[in-house]
Amino acid sequence: MMMLGPIGFGAPLVLAALAVLPLLWWLLRALPPVPTRIRFPGTALLAGLRDPEPIARRTPWWLLLLRMIAVAAVILAFAQPVWRPPPPQQEGDALLIVMDAGATAAPGWNAARNRAVRAAETAIAAGRPVSVLLADGQGDAPLIFAADGSVAATLRAAQPQPWPGRYPVADAEMFADLPDGVLRTIWFSDGLDHPNRAAWLAALTGAGPVEVIPQAIPATSLSMIGDGPQPVLELATTGEQAPDILALGPDPQGIPRELARLSPGPPRREGGVTIRPVQVDLPPELLGRVTRFAVDGVESAAALVLGDDRLRRPVVALISEGRATSEGQALLSPAHYLRSALAGSARLIETGLTDALSAGPDVIVMMDRVGLEPDGPLADWVAEGGLLIRFAGPRMAAAPDLVMEPLLPVRLRPGGRDMGGALSWGAPRPIAPFDADGPFGGLTIPEDVTVRAQLMAEPSPDLAERSIAALSDGTPLVTRAGMGEGRLVLFHSTANADWSTLPLSGLFVEMLDRLVSSAGTRAAAAEADPAQAQDGIWTATEILDGFGRLRDASDPAPVPQAALAEGPGPDVPAGLYASGERLVALNAGGPITEASWPGATVETSSTPGLPLAGWLLLAATLALVADLAGAMVLRRGGAGGVTAALLLVLFMPDLSRAQEIDPDLMRAANAFAMGYVLTGDAGLDETSRQGLSGLSHTLTARTTVEPTSPVAVDLETADLTLLTFLYWPIGSDQPVPSAQAYLRLNRYLRGGGMILFDTGDADLAGTGPDNSADLRRLAGPLDMPPLQPVPDDHVLTRSFYLLDDLPGRYAGGEVWVEASSARDGTVNDGVSPVVIGGNGWAEAWAVDDRGLPVFAVGTGMDGERQREIAHRFGVNLIMYVLTGNYKSDQIHVPALLERLRQEEGG
Repeated sequence: MMMLGPIGFGAPLVLAALAVLPLLWWLLRALPPVPTRIRFPGTALLAGLRDPEPIARRTPWWLLLLRMIAVAAVILAFAQPVWRPPPPQQEGDALLIVMDAGATAAPGWNAARNRAVRAAETAIAAGRPVSVLLADGQGDAPLIFAADGSVAATLRAAQPQPWPGRYPVADAEMFADLPDGVLRTIWFSDGLDHPNRAAWLAALTGAGPVEVIPQAIPATSLSMIGDGPQPVLELATTGEQAPDILALGPDPQGIPRELARLSPGPPRREGGVTIRPVQVDLPPELLGRVTRFAVDGVESAAALVLGDDRLRRPVVALISEGRATSEGQALLSPAHYLRSALAGSARLIETGLTDALSAGPDVIVMMDRVGLEPDGPLADWVAEGGLLIRFAGPRMAAAPDLVMEPLLPVRLRPGGRDMGGALSWGAPRPIAPFDADGPFGGLTIPEDVTVRAQLMAEPSPDLAERSIAALSDGTPLVTRAGMGEGRLVLFHSTANADWSTLPLSGLFVEMLDRLVSSAGTRAAAAEADPAQAQDGIWTATEILDGFGRLRDASDPAPVPQAALAEGPGPDVPAGLYASGERLVALNAGGPITEASWPGATVETSSTPGLPLAGWLLLAATLALVADLAGAMVLRRGGAGGVTAALLLVLFMPDLSRAQEIDPDLMRAANAFAMGYVLTGDAGLDETSRQGLSGLSHTLTARTTVEPTSPVAVDLETADLTLLTFLYWPIGSDQPVPSAQAYLRLNRYLRGGGMILFDTGDADLAGTGPDNSADLRRLAGPLDMPPLQPVPDDHVLTRSFYLLDDLPGRYAGGEVWVEASSARDGTVNDGVSPVVIGGNGWAEAWAVDDRGLPVFAVGTGMDGERQREIAHRFGVNLIMYVLTGNYKSDQIHVPALLERLRQEEGG
């Protein structure tokens, strides 16, 4: 390759053709020949005449320049120019291709693999043996060198794996098949250090030249370093940019989407890598819906953190008061105040103590309750890590043996303390400031919050240590103590406003939020963090691939806790693992370190080997188009041709886009065809195709409508404006379309299209929009009008056949259309945009390739009669779609004629 500055030429001898450009210039200047000047007296009679089509004496210089540019661009293109070509390959007797194949190599995988395939094919064409080493930790077999197509096939099939990259041990056995001579190595790296990489580098640099080709996209890793309601993420990257972190999960309608966008914090440098903390400052109700955090624009399992029990909202069991309440009014009861305070930070269940313990909550809250068993199930639950929060009250104050009451953080005096009454000790007390290092540190205490009654604690040496909130006189307001792995917390006042104004303030909400959050953090970390969990067998439910795409685990094998705690690997890929009701996420991201390459040649070009031939040919084409336009102008009268040429160039992109339209959709636009939604269920999609095929045969045989074969519609890519009718079977496993797909669907419905939703469940759930869960999940985001059951006089029952029932494979199910009160005859020609039912119409219409019914309908002649009525409903439906409300207009014909007669008489 010949280099001229940053440009290399693969065929430099072609550049010799540039020497003919001066000759070509002279030839073009000489044509047409210079005319001979002859004086003839008779030409005086021609004075004043104009030639309508004059011919230029010489070709204009600018037109010659355009032609020279076109010819030069073609010559340069055939010389195979390359911008900043990679350095020339060093020679060797054998070639080894090394590729980092962990999750961090996924962003630049396709480019690296393509270059590796080209290098392998070039070496094999030269007769040199080639071997491949994939650093994915899946094998430690010796290197095998071959000079056939198996090497390229291995590279094409290779994929990045959902775990950190790792190399086998570089021992002598790995090089047992090494050919004699110099070994040349091309190392495609993600730029990071991996186990055993340094040993391989030392061995390969000793065997021959090593060329390192780092990926153009910086390696990125995202990990979680904090748990609970406010987790902390850590973004590590070899680049300088700080991409946003996306919090992804379902919205309130169940549609997966971006819930929040988080910005990384200030950077720090460690091991050649830029590390930024990411604070997940999200409301608890929003954080509870997050299923993953992902680095914006990076497709890699290492740039993804899956959500598990560590992100969930803690479960709080509120032990119901029963009928023994001192207030007598629900809105004044302690339970009402606690429900309002905990609703935003926890998932509440309100039940009895036995049922609460069976549910396995993180926190149990009791209000003014005494007589607990010291060694019962509740004590065992606390000792195993639970948090019990108790509130004082009149019942507890009146207990005769309060000093012996178990499951309290401190011993209490009976009777309590009343402040502010006629016989009280003094005025109500405010709350003293919280300790900065306590659980309530940093909370602001409103001035109007006072306590007028409380239960007093017995003095003890550790009372001050156990007091986490106190009144201004130093008496405890909230105490806490440990019990086994769990904790006991007591509010020495009531949970309602009987003894204090604390429950009326926002401080009460913040204090409970702090307590519940700490319990959720501890419980979730103990259950969901693989490094902290003690035992258990886990089973993969969903696993990631190297690009960060989540899929269902096929035939998962049980994984012991010890293997899970070691992190992701070939036997335990990154993904979601379940053990009973516990869910743990095993993520591929983690600490990373930049690699160093002593003894190797590192490619530094950011875009190596950018071919320029295509751009030069484009420049030649544009120069020729400009030459054609200029020639037309010189000939005069060519303005129309120039305009046509410019319009052709301008509209070429539109024509190219037209080529991308699905030919089946083009057929549906040119000749009527019915469409059906692809659900991802092969059996359900085949039933839809057979059903619409059968209905198409019926329409062709009985009406003037002759539909072509049905069209399969992918809601994510299809242009729905080319369709008139869409059949959508509802499946339980059908994925929810994207937001862009729903935008196209809503535009389709507003533009006159119709969708027939068929739940196919014989209306067992009731296909009203509020009854079928799958229908609500899939059709909820659509802008559907108010619905009503099909009236007896609806156009759908008489557009072709007169029908009093609309059965499919099942009969009797309710069928819903747009409510007549919401219909405007000028919109969609009065046609309902949706028809909803569960009668399984496609199964009743379905025929095989021989035209025979596929599914049984009923029994005997009654069943065949039902199938016939189903076909008639299909005919009515398509006629209703194609002709609109003309049948309903027939009702008004007498009134219209009478009005015309009156106008003529007037």
